[in-house]
Amino acid sequence: MVSPNTSPEPTLTQGRAETPIAFIQAIAAAYVQRGLRVDEALNQAQIEPKLLKKNNTRVTAMQMELMSGIAMQELDDEGLGWFRRRLPWGSYGMLVRASLTSPTLGLALARWCRHHGLLTDDIQLSLTERNGVATLQLDEARDLGVFREFCVVSVLRNALGVACWLTDSRIPLTATHLRFPPPAHADSYRVLFDGPTHFNAQANCLQFDAGYLALPVRRDEADLQRMLQRALLLTVRPYRRDRLLVEKARQTLAEHPHSTRNADNLAALLHMSTRTLHRQLKDEGASLQQLKDSVRRERAMHLLLKTQKPIKQIAADVGFANAKASCVQFARGLASRLKRCAAVTPIRTMENKQCPLVH
Repeated sequence: MVSPNTSPEPTLTQGRAETPIAFIQAIAAAYVQRGLRVDEALNQAQIEPKLLKKNNTRVTAMQMELMSGIAMQELDDEGLGWFRRRLPWGSYGMLVRASLTSPTLGLALARWCRHHGLLTDDIQLSLTERNGVATLQLDEARDLGVFREFCVVSVLRNALGVACWLTDSRIPLTATHLRFPPPAHADSYRVLFDGPTHFNAQANCLQFDAGYLALPVRRDEADLQRMLQRALLLTVRPYRRDRLLVEKARQTLAEHPHSTRNADNLAALLHMSTRTLHRQLKDEGASLQQLKDSVRRERAMHLLLKTQKPIKQIAADVGFANAKASCVQFARGLASRLKRCAAVTPIRTMENKQCPLVH
């Protein structure tokens, strides 16, 4: 992780103050545990020391982000006192890097959980899937004392933030379960976790639609370097993007090519209105036509490489047959992709198989 900007900013206290002071109190306890004074860190985060004694106080997300970043560096512990051994600066960034090459979110999260166990055995993280529900669980292997709530909440939010970032998706939770009783600031959990939060539960866990586990990991090393400049945002603030609808729409188009030729039919299969379908796709930075063309090209390449069908028939099969411009684009796209594939993939000749609509 890269050092955050620690210079005081007049905007730190602007915006809604919704983060419980209990989390700042826990950070202060970590300083005491190390025999250090927390005053300067509080000053840089523009948090008055007297607020530590007011249990009903809240701070802003900016104050929380800055306070956490300063403490992690000064204590050289990204665990902020939670565990018996410190997690040196950069530990959580290393976990993300170890998951970056995973093809899907499911594998990336499984690796993240497994590698977290190499950092500390005070908690154990696991990922399971059952009946379409994914469960990310945190088990406490020892008494975490005054750090319990802050640790459990922070690790679960960090794991969720990493999952969202890796897939460039906002992953909504169906439920959050926590083993500890509801704290005095329980109302703040509506901001910390979306969906219902259940206290005094049998386990600490987050639950969400298992469909997200199949999403591809969309990040690379360059993305990671940029993210690490403000990595705490993954924990402090909710992620804003959601690509699950794009993936569901793409899959439905591929599985039902003949019954999804228009938006109304696709929307019906996705159990939403046509207007909602278009609006949500736009919000996710996609369009139905883009998805259709992408699925058609993939299907056309498959038919071209695996069958002896002429291009005219392939164009008709994938839905390009009725528009000359689309057929031209289709043929050009195939030619470009075939050139790239020719060196590594045996393909049949295209002589005398031109699309007649091009002429």
